[in-house]
Order: sequence, then structure tokens, then C-alpha cells
Amino acid sequence: MNDRLDALVEQAGPEAWTTATPAEGWDVGMQIAHLAWTDEVSLTAITDPDAFQGVVEQAMQDPTGFVDVGAAAIAATGRDQVLARWRAARDGLGRALAETDPGTQIPWFGPPMRPRSMATARIMETWAHGTDVADALGTTLDVPEALPHVARLGYRTRGFSYTMHGREAPAAEVRVELVGPDGAVHTFGPDDAPQRVTGSLEDFCLLVTQRVHRADTDLAATGASAEEWLGIAQAFAGLPGDGREEGSRA
Repeated sequence: MNDRLDALVEQAGPEAWTTATPAEGWDVGMQIAHLAWTDEVSLTAITDPDAFQGVVEQAMQDPTGFVDVGAAAIAATGRDQVLARWRAARDGLGRALAETDPGTQIPWFGPPMRPRSMATARIMETWAHGTDVADALGTTLDVPEALPHVARLGYRTRGFSYTMHGREAPAAEVRVELVGPDGAVHTFGPDDAPQRVTGSLEDFCLLVTQRVHRADTDLAATGASAEEWLGIAQAFAGLPGDGREEGSRA
């Protein structure tokens, strides 16, 4: 997926670097700089937990703007430097994740994660920001293999979504049944759960990464808890975002 996003940006050329994306105030360069920053910080969390704790303490001083400030500092170095840092960071992170004991709890801004979970989180974030870049460039990021990973993380972070909104997660389980681009059905949760979410795999992924307004999806919820969750779902660590306006995604 990284390679396909990289190729997309490379093919678009330098003139597309400052093209505005659907994320307000973010152009293509800022999106890639954000991925570079997050990959670098993820690598630090694995290789130097003490240094990462320092990053967390800085974040606590400005929880709403810290990440953007870090990405903006990288973006300011220019296209060639940003791309070089992103490539180096993602390659280094990939090697570190592969070499880390599977049972290791890696510190993060949210709950600690094992290497497999961190890899899934990076797939989610790269897909989400890559989707913004592709939308800005008038094309698509054709990586259907990423969708099941994003959806699984979106389902597993249901309780976290409630926590980030200052609410207690309902005890009732939710069954999720999603249809992928190839017609395959991806399911999560107990098959006898009365609370249910059904619909498109891609729409669910867009929703849990806050790339689409709930009204612009084909997702159907059965039960009050399922409907409430779809209104606050977030698969990413950090404070809840503002999401996207209704009708903003064609």
C-alpha cells in the first residue's frame, strides 16, 4: 500500500504537492508529512520507549495541535525531504515491527499495542490519509486488501470510541457484517448479537476513519447501541475529530 501511494504522489509530480485535500487545511504535502511523522514516532516507540514517553509528555501540553505541529515542521522542509523521510521511516518501522517479539506491548498515545496491532494501525492510517490524497488528485487508491484490516481495527476500537467521547460503552455486543468489493462478507462480533451493523466494507472503513459522513454511507444499524456507535466511531488514537460534512464525498 505504501508503494502504491508513493507511486501515486510521484506520478502526480511536484505541481500536485500543494493540492488541497478533503481534510481542511491539509494539502498533499501535509498528508505525506503526517505519515512520515507518525511512522517516525512509531519507530521511536519501539526502539526507545523512554524517548517516546517524552513525546507523550509534549503531546499532553497541546493535545489538539501537537501532531499537526510535528507534521507541519516536516512539511516545511519541502517535497524531496518529506518523501525521503517518509520512505526511510516506513522502511525502518517495517523492519522494527518484524524483529520485535510478538508479545511485546509497545507504548502509544492510546492503549499499548503489540507489533501486529501497530502494523494494523499503520495500515489504517496510511489508507485513510492515502484516500485523502487520492481524492485530491481525482483518482482512487486501489488497495482492497487493506480494507479488512481497517474494518477489524474499527470494530475492535468500539469501546475506545466511547472512552474518547466521555461515555461508557454499552454492554450489548454488536454484530458487524460487511460486503467487500469482491462480494466476500467480512464479519465481526457474535453472530447472535441483536445489535447489528451491515453494509459496505469500504463505507465502514471510511466511517471509522472519519473520511465520510454517516449519512453518506450505505451502513444500516439495528438497535440503539449500534446506531450510537456509528455516530462516534474512530479507529485512530487521539481526540475525536470533527469528521466530514454531509455530501462532501461524492
